[in-house]
Amino acid sequence: MRRVIYSRFGEAEELQLIESDMPVPGDGQVCVAVAGAGLNPVDWKTRKGLGFAAQQIADRLPWTPGYDLSGIVTEVGDDVTTLAPGDRVMGLVGFPSGGGAYAEYALARADELILVPEEMDLVEAGGLPLAALTAWQGLFEVAELEPEHKVLIHAGAGGVGHLAIQFAKARGAHVIATASAGNSDFLATLGADEVIDYAHDDFTDACYGLDVVFDLVGGDTGHRSLHTLGEHGVLVTVPTVTADPIITEAENMGLRAHGMTVRPDVFHLDEIAELIEDGDVRLHVETIYPLDAVVEAHRQLQTGRGRGKKVLRCQRTHAE
Repeated sequence: MRRVIYSRFGEAEELQLIESDMPVPGDGQVCVAVAGAGLNPVDWKTRKGLGFAAQQIADRLPWTPGYDLSGIVTEVGDDVTTLAPGDRVMGLVGFPSGGGAYAEYALARADELILVPEEMDLVEAGGLPLAALTAWQGLFEVAELEPEHKVLIHAGAGGVGHLAIQFAKARGAHVIATASAGNSDFLATLGADEVIDYAHDDFTDACYGLDVVFDLVGGDTGHRSLHTLGEHGVLVTVPTVTADPIITEAENMGLRAHGMTVRPDVFHLDEIAELIEDGDVRLHVETIYPLDAVVEAHRQLQTGRGRGKKVLRCQRTHAE
């Protein structure tokens, strides 16, 4: 089988597609023929040696990236009773030090996986778990978003952002999102009540007294966002590299701010799958790359531009 590795931290060119032995599931594990592997900002940041995940894997190189996958179960460990060969599954796997989704076949713990709704394309489903769980946990666990809350979501057109908008609307919140002007109509179709063009309008002029800010940009955007919070509001900042200074500034201002790290949670993922089955949430996949185009995929991923998710298609087609 084929899998992607990098042997040292660096640019996208460090990614290599190699031949490897088929993985064999151990206790509690299953082997999955990977249909789709989500491409996430943490992937390129870790590849460059940035952030907490890179610290976890620094002594484990060469390493196969990829934290979320979808596919077909091909083999199960002796003690696995919840899944069987042929099941369509998806999940956030091996986070943060295991990874392994950028491959034709990958191992996952059975308790990391749920069944893919029939309504979802199997390859596209690989783009859901990490982004969806980040949005869900950030809004509902960390920020404790409630109906009628006013929430500002930065980078609303991105992988996490476009799902966060839909989750917040499903909860009954008033949603304001920042995006480029070209994405304003897209965000409106997702349910955003207000869209701010970050290139031409200052969100700090338009927003005040907010209950929640969900910051998917970090840095200066996170710092400035503190000025939009109400007295009892809370900011959740996702990029780990800039979280600490933002949290410190919030404390100095007498405000609340938290960083967060996503974690696997099949119960949350099941709730999200139900929303998709009911038609209340949809995953937008902008681009699907073949596995052998992983270098180009990472170059595009690193630009931070795009609408919705990017996914690797990990199985060969007849043309390949």
